[in-house]
Amino acid sequence: MSLSDAGTEANPFLDPLRFDRPAPACVVVIFGANGDLTKRKLLPALYSLTRDRRLSPGFAVVGISRTALSDDAFRDKMREAVTQFSESGPPEAGIWDAFAQGLYYEAGNFDDPAMYTRLAGRLGDIAQARQTGGNVLYYLSTQPSFYAVAAGQLSAAGLTRASEGWRRLIVEKPFGRDLDSARRLNLDLQRFFPETGIYRIDHYLGKETVQNILAFRFGNGIFEPLWNRGYIQHVQITAAESIGVEGRGAYYEESGALRDMIQNHLLQVLATIAMEPPGRFDAAAVRDERSKVLRAIRPLTRDDVATEAVAGQYGPARLGGRDLPGYRQEPGVKPDSIANTYAAVTFSIDNWRWAGVPFYLRTGKRLPKRVTEIAIQFAPAPLPLFDHTGAQPNLLILRIQPEEGISLKFQSKSPGAGMHLRGVSMDFNYGSSFGAGLPSAYETLLLDAIEGDATLYTRQDMVEASWQAVEPILEVWSNARADFPNYASGTWGPEAADRMLAHRGHQWRRP
Repeated sequence: MSLSDAGTEANPFLDPLRFDRPAPACVVVIFGANGDLTKRKLLPALYSLTRDRRLSPGFAVVGISRTALSDDAFRDKMREAVTQFSESGPPEAGIWDAFAQGLYYEAGNFDDPAMYTRLAGRLGDIAQARQTGGNVLYYLSTQPSFYAVAAGQLSAAGLTRASEGWRRLIVEKPFGRDLDSARRLNLDLQRFFPETGIYRIDHYLGKETVQNILAFRFGNGIFEPLWNRGYIQHVQITAAESIGVEGRGAYYEESGALRDMIQNHLLQVLATIAMEPPGRFDAAAVRDERSKVLRAIRPLTRDDVATEAVAGQYGPARLGGRDLPGYRQEPGVKPDSIANTYAAVTFSIDNWRWAGVPFYLRTGKRLPKRVTEIAIQFAPAPLPLFDHTGAQPNLLILRIQPEEGISLKFQSKSPGAGMHLRGVSMDFNYGSSFGAGLPSAYETLLLDAIEGDATLYTRQDMVEASWQAVEPILEVWSNARADFPNYASGTWGPEAADRMLAHRGHQWRRP
């Protein structure tokens, strides 16, 4: 089922004056205001938007958490957070003072009706004092078990709809643990907010290079004619981390790499790479095309999972003169855990553009380096005219982190006698090309939600389609005996992942 975004605000992205004026005045209500996400990402992003004059002078934040704090104590904590985590350095005194005047705090439990009564009074006072026009953006930075609870309490307190302005809801991942729980969560949220008012955030879609896929493909006439099964041999999407679970062992015991990264982030990247050109650039058209791709992913059978999906778990190793623990030695992890810290999957898309082109997705902890990239490998020349000994394939590489940019690798003649080819590359780097710092993904996505632009947010049908793609793998892995650990820390994962590509004559890139 495809959901239409008809009835939402006109797409602000098409407004030529959008970036010449501040966003509409509003209040952002953050549930879980004492959590890491608020301190590391949300408040630094909102401060940066204020510093860059992207937010209205009447902008305000209400933090909600169980800990008792005064408004001033909350402001002091948030200043410490921005000082520590903002990529642009400590806050400037004058700008911070103006920003801090709009920071408020309300203590209470997420299931306590009295807290929502107090919140309603606070929002009314702020609307008058700061002229926010009744616009409120609720951000659920909480445990997923509180999503429906908070939405229901907001509705009971009359805070989901207003006589003036708008009310929107941002929901952090995970969107359920499987297809059934995702469907239940969607139904629970839609009891209190319309689908057009629910913004399911995936911070990968806010990264500049992921957004640039759309500009790269549909703003140029060079590559789109080659963007199909006739010219592309296969696609690799990699999200590698050099660190371990870093104190998140208890979370990984419940989640694992397949749920944590592939079901959401990497499948959304795949959909952006593989989507058809939209008829127009607005949220409805772009999300319709991404949804079609996810729904066209061929379901894996139980037999397919054995050859097209690989689970891994890192073991101990000695690297750089220090001993690194294996996953089973991490705090909060069971000594016989079968949680996956590595996952690799081959997906096939059953449509005319991509039939027969494998999409290889992999993610893992304790790999040799931190890198996220999309590598599109083109088919070789049909007739080898030259000596291709040691020749490298034609590759288009879109780097998402750590340095965002694009590289095109091709063959060129080496200087001197004879016709000897050597691989060379043309590189585009955001920093050197534009000479300016990139906004964080959360800056982009928060501003879009305030503007009412849902283009970079996931929709109900997209979430459910991505769960359908990984559900057979989860089912097989949950009932299988895993021989873990099966890769050492600092390596590129289990050997079975190499064999998964080798049976098609392909091999993983070593970025």
